[in-house]
Amino acid sequence: MDVVGGTGFGMVQLRVVPITSGLAIGGLTAGIGAILVSVLVICFGVGGAGAWVAGAFTLLGVLAGGGAVTASLIAKRQIRRSGAPGRVRFTGSGLATAGIACGSAGAGISLLALVLGFVVEGS
Repeated sequence: MDVVGGTGFGMVQLRVVPITSGLAIGGLTAGIGAILVSVLVICFGVGGAGAWVAGAFTLLGVLAGGGAVTASLIAKRQIRRSGAPGRVRFTGSGLATAGIACGSAGAGISLLALVLGFVVEGS
């Protein structure tokens, strides 16, 4: 408690510890998962397991990548709006940015690997 000068009163300031956004962590985790699934799409598509198997994993990779991008964008908005006095302050903007990048890369690689699998299977 800080004493206000010239008076007998004191002033209390609440110190709210910043926390890492759970949405940012989830977005990054889903983005990494999308990249791992895209590796499976490459293996199944080019390896000759068939277009159906590669297509199923492509769908999973695109859904995980889209979810990662969505969660990370919501997390960035949550982090930007937080921090008012006396309220919780969220951190993790870098995690959210990495989630956007990983999710986009995972979805894109999955789609490109599916197209590559069709090209390899057709020839």
